Amino acid sequence: MKISGKIRVAVAVVSLIYILIPLLVTIPASFTSASYPSFPPHGFSLQWYVKLLERPEFVEAFWNSAKFAFLTAFFSVLLGTLGALAIAKYDIPGKSYLVSLLTAPLTVPQLVLGVALLIYFTPMLLAGTPTGFLIAHIIICVPYVIRFVLTGLSGFDYTLERAAAILGASPVTVFWRVTLPLIRPAILSGALFSFLTSFDNVTVSLFMVSSDMRTLPLEIFSNMQDAYSPIVASVSSVVILISVVLILILEKIHGVGRLLGSTH
Repeated sequence: MKISGKIRVAVAVVSLIYILIPLLVTIPASFTSASYPSFPPHGFSLQWYVKLLERPEFVEAFWNSAKFAFLTAFFSVLLGTLGALAIAKYDIPGKSYLVSLLTAPLTVPQLVLGVALLIYFTPMLLAGTPTGFLIAHIIICVPYVIRFVLTGLSGFDYTLERAAAILGASPVTVFWRVTLPLIRPAILSGALFSFLTSFDNVTVSLFMVSSDMRTLPLEIFSNMQDAYSPIVASVSSVVILISVVLILILEKIHGVGRLLGSTH
């Protein structure tokens, strides 16, 4: 048992190092004083972060990513929370199949999902439009909200709602004063995860954007194809920092591991 436990720890450590290697290379490379990418970096300089602010395509792409991420988080929370409440509170025929259907985008490779959405949206004239882009991101983010809220509802005490109703509270008041405060951490976690998923998405976004609508991850992807420079490392480091901060907030609020927890 002790040997088996040590092997699991060793595998976990090796896996973690393997995952962190790109970060350990990209972030130091963004501080190089050379005019070309280098690792270890030659000297220390913040020039590439200054030049980042002088590149309007990156600034515009950042605001596009933030805008769509906020909208995606809002609509994903709205639809995902209502869906999770309906699944948890009502005896719906075929509930398990419905949950599997609503969370199916979690199991489908995003490359396949991107191609499918492009084929489906093209006849509807939604491909390459902001509306189609937003709908695609909502589709991939709603399942996360459903999982979070269902996990939050797994230990929910429904007698609190009944007690409030007996005391004369209306259904709306019960929801706002009893249900919502108790599941707020799960909803906030779903919102943060949706924002992060939308902000960082490349695969599905690649099929949904047009030439005049760019996001930050796609701008990074495009610049890496054309000519890799330290400015790409600096903007990548900014994205990494935003992602890490949101993940730490998410862990503090709800716990990332609980995303894989049991559902109703």
